[in-house]
Amino acid sequence: SKEDIKAGEFFPGAFDKILSTKEDTWDILSDSGVTLRISVLSDHIMRVRYACTAVFEDDFSYAIDPYRKWPDVELHMVDDDQELWFKTKHLHCKISKTDLKLSFYTAQDELINEEEKGFHWEEDHLHGGQIVQMTKKSPKGERFYGLGDKSGDFDLAGKRFTIWGTDEFGFHKDQDPLYKNIPFYIAVHDRLCYGVFFDNSFKSYFDFGSERTGVSSFWADGGEMNYYFIYDQNPIKIVEHYTAITGVPELPPLWALGYHQCKWSYYPEAQVREIAARFRALRIPCDAIYLDIDYMDGFRCFTWDEKKFPNPKKMIQDLETEGFKTVVMIDPGIKVDTEYEVYMSGIQHDVFCRRTDGPLYAGKVWPGDCHFPDFTDPKVRSWWAALYRELIADYGVHGVWNDMNEPAILDVPTKTFPLDVRHNYDGHPCSHRKAHNIYGMQMARATYHGVKHFGHPKRPFVITRSLYAGTQRYCSAWTGDNIATWEHLSIANLQCQRMSISGFSFIGTDIGGFIDTPEPELYVRYMQLAVFHPFFRTHSSGDHGDQEPWSFGKEATKHVRFAIELRYRLLPYIYTTFYQYIRRGTPMLRPLSFVYFDDPNASLRQNEFLLGDHLLIAPILKKETKKLEVYLPKGDWYYLWSEERFSGKQLIHIKCSLDRLPLFVKAGAVIPIYPLMQYVAEKAADCLYLHVFYTEGKENSYIYEDQGENYDYEQGLFLERHISVSGTKSSISITQYRRGRYQPPYDVIKIILHGLPFKANPTQKALRLLDSGLWEYSVDQDFEEVTVESIDH
Repeated sequence: SKEDIKAGEFFPGAFDKILSTKEDTWDILSDSGVTLRISVLSDHIMRVRYACTAVFEDDFSYAIDPYRKWPDVELHMVDDDQELWFKTKHLHCKISKTDLKLSFYTAQDELINEEEKGFHWEEDHLHGGQIVQMTKKSPKGERFYGLGDKSGDFDLAGKRFTIWGTDEFGFHKDQDPLYKNIPFYIAVHDRLCYGVFFDNSFKSYFDFGSERTGVSSFWADGGEMNYYFIYDQNPIKIVEHYTAITGVPELPPLWALGYHQCKWSYYPEAQVREIAARFRALRIPCDAIYLDIDYMDGFRCFTWDEKKFPNPKKMIQDLETEGFKTVVMIDPGIKVDTEYEVYMSGIQHDVFCRRTDGPLYAGKVWPGDCHFPDFTDPKVRSWWAALYRELIADYGVHGVWNDMNEPAILDVPTKTFPLDVRHNYDGHPCSHRKAHNIYGMQMARATYHGVKHFGHPKRPFVITRSLYAGTQRYCSAWTGDNIATWEHLSIANLQCQRMSISGFSFIGTDIGGFIDTPEPELYVRYMQLAVFHPFFRTHSSGDHGDQEPWSFGKEATKHVRFAIELRYRLLPYIYTTFYQYIRRGTPMLRPLSFVYFDDPNASLRQNEFLLGDHLLIAPILKKETKKLEVYLPKGDWYYLWSEERFSGKQLIHIKCSLDRLPLFVKAGAVIPIYPLMQYVAEKAADCLYLHVFYTEGKENSYIYEDQGENYDYEQGLFLERHISVSGTKSSISITQYRRGRYQPPYDVIKIILHGLPFKANPTQKALRLLDSGLWEYSVDQDFEEVTVESIDH
């Protein structure tokens, strides 16, 4: 209505004509000169762009996977007097000729989403260009998910959010914005699901009914209105389509999925060695030890403090002999110091960001005044990658941790660069207004290529704090500077789930809290939750005391050790889940409200989640919890610690003790388990344990294995097992289909059967009846089928 339109706000106007068509892309001109471009990418995805002046900007984005090849689409275009229709097998788009508003429908003519105001814009008289906006109708009860590391409730409905990477030390619940920039959300209403990826790197905003009930909107302070509309039958598939657009990572080294220990900071060398020795003496598994900024000479990146670390190469080699990988921090700020080789090289190669009028930008971080590389320049990324030669190739560092890359600046109100700082933006020069949200991503990209090049043939491991959509192609991440509180434990649970369904699965949190000291119970519960996060690391600020697994008394140490041991036993399952992520874009952490979105009870849950296909985790998030309410979705579920079996679609109550986190396994699942090791590849596994959970019916499981550190899997040296479990009242059958040429180190698989409703017939392959009443079978690892029958049968 006219009263809703602000002064100075512009709209496209009515349809004039179709300007051009090319490769499933249509340009449609309005009578006001605005051009709408519709691109049909697949049966499930359409891209929508607007040019306010009939001239489109160069089609460039850091988010889009450059290697993605789209399938051929059978497309039908219908043109009548009132509307244009673009129809694929699954998704239809209607364009009104009256006002150029879009509506999206299923192939069965169900309305998925329609525009309210539609596209509109305002002139930005201060900076130039337009503030571009899109407004859509939101049906009653519509739920919204995604946007990365937001710290509030899982459902975003009724709230407004900002996408602008910000260093928020000790952030609190509902604080916004935070470190990461993922302008992608998923919406669910009336059992219909869709996703919107607004690919615009300017400061942007999302409103899900906060300003006006029944309306959702997104807008940006510049750039163009450019979004991808995604439809499919469930939210998980929406995320898979989004990751098809923005890409997936390569497989990480297996050790990167082990336990990591970090602190600001471990030094001198003697302390690092002491920490490593303590892990091995106490038999607490660990794969990596981190060095924060204090390992450097005066916080100068790519240097070593010779007093604290007189022989870093030998230390790193000795740690590796004991099974520890060394990970070091590298920040973007390069200290202004003419005696500093990296700084002088940067000056010589003109790699640092400049202000609008030409001078180099200087900002304060840990070393004092620093200049900052323009990671949006390809030559600068190459220069940065080359700096890793000494750390990786000469010293043997195994991983790199990029921090402060929002970019974060100390002692200024904005916490970041001035907006007039200039960037190359890969040949599309711009100000920091456009480059801010992708700065951390491009730093991680440059780091990834350096670590990968100098560490070859080993796989790289990189961590970042700030990122933009698509950064999952290069690295892992953590949720930032959290606090040792129960509230933050709950925040971490939701943040990691939200990051996973935002296309970024390789995520974790600082176990125990970065700020302040956790009480023993809190540290144990943090650890138990983090066991099921893909990135698994304790990190603390160090100024409040120790935060190693043994720092909270004997009882807590015992429980923490058990949790970390569980992680190592589950590594083949977690690695397989990562493989599913890179193969299909399937999120590793899967909220119940996503997987079971059509279950009204599951849609209201936000704490329980799945890791992979078959493990349901119900974290304990409150102090002194004695009994926990858990919702089990459809299917049958085994409580792992008692093997009690529950029917799904009901609330149950589980008694809680400090030594166990409520963990459930889906009936029919096959859970692969490795023998316990103190670090990945400590020794060759002598067998693989397959824990099979009986079901009456059929369930499929997958197991993926390879060498774990190199790229041989790209030449077919991997092993992918597809295992099917079929159960009746009197028998269970386990069949295996294998693909790939990798030969694992073990020859034997031990199959342990859980939950049989009958007394098993002790065939010749049965090894023994375990104390708990389980049957254990030993078979050749190439087995094709194992059948166990009832004695009566």
